[in-house]
Amino acid sequence: MRPLVIIPARGGSKGVPGKNIKLLNGKPLIQYTIEAATTVFPMDTICVSTDDIEIKQVAERCGLQVPFMRPKELSTDKSGTYEVLLHALVHYENQGYYPDVLVLLQATSPFRTSDQIVEALELYDASCDMVVSVKETKSNPYYVLREENEQGWLVNSKEGNFITRQDCPKVYELNGAIYVINVEALKQKSMTEFKHNKKYVMDDLSSHDIDDMIDWKIAELLVSKRNNLR
Repeated sequence: MRPLVIIPARGGSKGVPGKNIKLLNGKPLIQYTIEAATTVFPMDTICVSTDDIEIKQVAERCGLQVPFMRPKELSTDKSGTYEVLLHALVHYENQGYYPDVLVLLQATSPFRTSDQIVEALELYDASCDMVVSVKETKSNPYYVLREENEQGWLVNSKEGNFITRQDCPKVYELNGAIYVINVEALKQKSMTEFKHNKKYVMDDLSSHDIDDMIDWKIAELLVSKRNNLR
């Protein structure tokens, strides 16, 4: 396996200003992901893709080299992850490194561990388009989710005759923490078009993703509780 680890971290963030380098328990948020990655992978295979000089400096203080600055057109609110991944991949291939597996680790998942990254990697083989981390969803479409039909009435999102939520088939939601991606598949189509995906199931705490200030406050509470238990 020839991995390339990409940690995307642009400077702009509306939900939590300066999110990627905002201090969580005295540590920049992105540092949690960098530390998890460097426990598993050689540093020269880890790429922080950023447009922000302060994020670059934080990554360098963590021991990483930031080989390029992400262009502005790939750093807007509407920029897609697919294009960001291909941009980083092309850079490394132009430098003579040809990865066969791309590992995407988002900086907004501070409680994802290095052991979990290893476990996700162990599920991957070349027949996969992707191994993706998930958690079991509480919003089961067989039980609590509803859609509005053409007449304006709420109907079940997915039909099934289940009395309790526990009777329903398990349904999973992506938690954004770990993506192990087949490079050849990525060159042919975007991740949303992948058909051969395996799940790696994570618990709720490890799955916590920071998108807004409520998520941030919960992360602070989780860190505080964890510290008090030590």
